[in-house]
Amino acid sequence: MLREPQQERSRTTRRRLIEAALDCFGERGWSGVTVAVIAERAGVSRGAAQHHFPTREDLVAAAVELLGEVQIAEMRAQAAGLPSGSSRFEHVVEMVLNLYTGPMFRAALQLWSVASTDEALRAVLVPLEARVGREAHRMTVELLGVNESRPGVRELVQATLDLARGLGLANLLTDDARRRHQIVREWARALEAQLAGT
Repeated sequence: MLREPQQERSRTTRRRLIEAALDCFGERGWSGVTVAVIAERAGVSRGAAQHHFPTREDLVAAAVELLGEVQIAEMRAQAAGLPSGSSRFEHVVEMVLNLYTGPMFRAALQLWSVASTDEALRAVLVPLEARVGREAHRMTVELLGVNESRPGVRELVQATLDLARGLGLANLLTDDARRRHQIVREWARALEAQLAGT
């Protein structure tokens, strides 16, 4: 039986720890999670966890980066099946809104909430979130096929992302899928009226 190379084992361990961190933060919040709790969830020793991530903040940085990568990869995968024409706007808006639902978004919200009063966590989170936000914005512009140099286009794309976050927040307490679908349809119509041909 061939042994997994050390470098590959190390990457696998890191990934398991990061995914476990996202799960734990989403379920228990910041105060209920330690590196030991994450290590247990990942099925690795505490020492191995601390070797890869000496602090929770280090794990947060890696988790936010992974979250951004996963979101953008999901958008890219879905982009191949996007229709052309007027229905494209609705499909893109729905894709963007779906980025902000589910367990990964729940974990991110837990971290944002704590970072609003925790200076050390905020120092880690703000630059990472800014980078993820820029990439989501750029990808949305690309998928909508609009020209951001035209007046108002940048703001409308950003409003789409802000709307998505707000609807994701509303979805935390109750299943908001029905209302969200109606909003997607109306917002897509408004966007198309403003942006088609830009």
